[in-house]
Amino acid sequence: MHASAQSGSGDRPWLDPDARPQILIEGVTKAFGPVSAVDGVSIRIFRGEMFALVGASGCGKTTLLRMLAGFETPSAGRIVIDDVDMTGVPPHERPVNMMFQSYALFPHMSVEENVGYGLRRMPLDRPTKASRVREALEMVQLENLAKRKPHQLSGGQRQRVALARALIRRPKVLLLDEPLSALDKKLREQTQFELMNIQYQVGITFVFVTHDQDEAMALSTRIAVMNRGQVIQVGTPAEIYEFPRNRFVADFVGTTNLFEGTVVDGEPGRFVVHSPEAGCDLFVDEAGRLSRGQRVWVALRPEKIRLTKEPVSGPRVNLIKGMVWELGYLGNRSTYRVKTATGKIVTVFAQNERRTAEWSIDWSDEVFLSWTDGCGVVLQS
Repeated sequence: MHASAQSGSGDRPWLDPDARPQILIEGVTKAFGPVSAVDGVSIRIFRGEMFALVGASGCGKTTLLRMLAGFETPSAGRIVIDDVDMTGVPPHERPVNMMFQSYALFPHMSVEENVGYGLRRMPLDRPTKASRVREALEMVQLENLAKRKPHQLSGGQRQRVALARALIRRPKVLLLDEPLSALDKKLREQTQFELMNIQYQVGITFVFVTHDQDEAMALSTRIAVMNRGQVIQVGTPAEIYEFPRNRFVADFVGTTNLFEGTVVDGEPGRFVVHSPEAGCDLFVDEAGRLSRGQRVWVALRPEKIRLTKEPVSGPRVNLIKGMVWELGYLGNRSTYRVKTATGKIVTVFAQNERRTAEWSIDWSDEVFLSWTDGCGVVLQS
């Protein structure tokens, strides 16, 4: 996760009800005819955050980013940046800059000319402009490629030119639309760390749109999960992953197993959920208030499940018997899809801790899935 999110409560201003957000999105709606692309969204984003907007295609995340940039006008609500209402403020007068998905580099210009293009409207003398261009190129480690044209660069290098051009105006907020989508997997991961380091150096607020949940988890201080124009949940990557608010968030971020059932018993903080889907009663350690007879779903992440050939026993341990239906070897871990007696397929991630050409658990093996009562999360919708 992003470095600045880790260094104590002072770097978590969203926990302080009196903290002033740098960006205030208040009841913002954007309608295109009868369709609301963004529907009553309210978010507070704080200075220095790396804030991610995630969701499926068409959920409204790019429309929201374009409203922050000033390229779209809200149908209702308002956007405030540094205590200034942005209603009616044109894009070039906003303290923001946007880096586009396509990078939008000029093919006939060199790297340094592309980067310096952002300064053309600023009242700076030539030596100052040259110095700013040099600083920006050093920041993204491209000073040796200043004279090259975009077609002579790799995808990762072009991405860094676009980033330098966006940063050279020293905006208070940088908006990034799918910033790493044009890169291959290995380069994406490498560039994620570069992006985090640059953001840490310059200390400005980044708001970025991505459909890649892993990218959002790796980069952001906080994530807003969107669906059908609305924000479903805002939280740190750990909160979104470990404590999803509903089935949509649990299912959208990462992989999860959902068991539908009914609360049959319990005391405060500890419940029993009868689940015909699981074929048994499930023990859940849950801080919420649930009532007997209530319909719920138990969400269980694949890495929380233990896979064994012998049954595991213990107080409030959940145990389901099944058969290995599918198996995938992914190097660092293996993915097992286990078919239970009820016909439900349960996904399990097992870390490959030892080097071996043989799997201890293989196709068609009879297995037991077990987890303790603190591993699952109860969802009410």
